[in-house]
Amino acid sequence: MTDLCSIHDIEEAKSKGFDSHQGPVFVVKKDDVIFVYKNVCPHLGVNLEFQEDEFLDQDGALIECSTHGALFEIESGHCLAGPCQGEYLAAVEFKIENDIVKVI
Repeated sequence: MTDLCSIHDIEEAKSKGFDSHQGPVFVVKKDDVIFVYKNVCPHLGVNLEFQEDEFLDQDGALIECSTHGALFEIESGHCLAGPCQGEYLAAVEFKIENDIVKVI
């Protein structure tokens, strides 16, 4: 198990990347709900962010791959637009214990 961060470390409609025992992952907070995905684009297998901790589009509404602009739903990881349309980001199993996000 890998401790990533406190739930309070992630602002609303923001994201943050981490190294874990499952490889690189990122955490997103939307509507006070935490989501964790592997930091891998299903199209090319590259990391999603161009700059550190920037996984979301300008509005903070969708996850965006910086390589080719694919857009993914935060809640499901479903690709809505781009070359991997219809595919999904790999969700990471996690739990929140004492306000700490932990990858299982």
